[in-house]
Amino acid sequence: MLKQYKLKNYKFTLIIFVIALTIMGVFLVGSAKPSLQNKQLFGMAAGLILMVIVSLIDYSFILKFSWLIYLFMIGVLGLVLVAGDDSGGAQRWIDLKFMRFQPSELAKILLILFFAWYFMKYEEKINTAKVIFGSFLLIAIPLALIVEQPDLSTSIITALIFVALLFIAGLSYKVVFGVLVVSLPTFIVLFTLLIQDKLPFIRNYQIGRIMAWLYPEDYPDLAYQQQNSIMAIGSGQLWGKGLNNLDATSVKNGKFILEPQTDFIFAVAGEELGFAGTVTIILLLLFITIECILIARRAKDMAGRLICCGVAALIGFQSLVNISVASGLLPNTGLPLPFVSYGLTSLWSLYIGIGLVLNVGLQAKKY
Repeated sequence: MLKQYKLKNYKFTLIIFVIALTIMGVFLVGSAKPSLQNKQLFGMAAGLILMVIVSLIDYSFILKFSWLIYLFMIGVLGLVLVAGDDSGGAQRWIDLKFMRFQPSELAKILLILFFAWYFMKYEEKINTAKVIFGSFLLIAIPLALIVEQPDLSTSIITALIFVALLFIAGLSYKVVFGVLVVSLPTFIVLFTLLIQDKLPFIRNYQIGRIMAWLYPEDYPDLAYQQQNSIMAIGSGQLWGKGLNNLDATSVKNGKFILEPQTDFIFAVAGEELGFAGTVTIILLLLFITIECILIARRAKDMAGRLICCGVAALIGFQSLVNISVASGLLPNTGLPLPFVSYGLTSLWSLYIGIGLVLNVGLQAKKY
């Protein structure tokens, strides 16, 4: 379980990037909603402890319990549908009295662990129909539970992480090309049906968000938050208006953005830290993602490589979606910005993921 690791193999560069980004998040959350700053600071401190503990546990030992991890994940995702806390028409949380726990955030990390083991076990048979369809069935169950919450955005990110893992595991380019040939026209058909409100698994509010993104002038009641986010980012100009400013023209101060401490924290960064601040956040997210990939290249086995690439995919895809939503490039979704947005479950899950990556780095193969 525990091994003797050498301190020189600890990837302190990755830790510095993560801490720097989280500190920026603490200040931005405090500016967006002061009452939550201490909770986010506590989340950072607890997250660092979790990260260090996980980084010292041999990931190969953890992977011995892969099926238990998978069943636990299915259990908590099912529990949230039965006894979850309903908020805003979505049932995504479990009330633990001292905090609200969001199982779908932890599920991303657990899925990375499970499929790292699964794809390594069938590494030589990855392109067989049995393994591919078996993996599709295994991912379909948690995805269906997440969609049912409903949480379409998280299910899309989870699906993208799975696809990235499958590709890294060695999926044949012929299979990838075949899937793309089928997927592109399918996407066009589905998008057409979506606009016509003919997809039964898409809820009305989700259709509304897409229509408001496509035609904001026709849906002002639904598009106002995203349009205000774009305005806030632009108003910060180069250096921003400053954290905790009292500017009367501030979009945040005027409460023109709902829940600015979570989904639209990037708008707060744009308004208060300006172009310089937002670029700093983007670069830190990029550096963290690249560090995970660099560690993956030196992993001792397929499982370690998949863990690192899975965490990189999680941070990369989720950051891209969150920033794209805040800047109007994608329809409004409910995804936090990694290490920056408020949310203890999200923050701790990410720190656990970084801890796993650090452990892979501690056991890097020798050249």
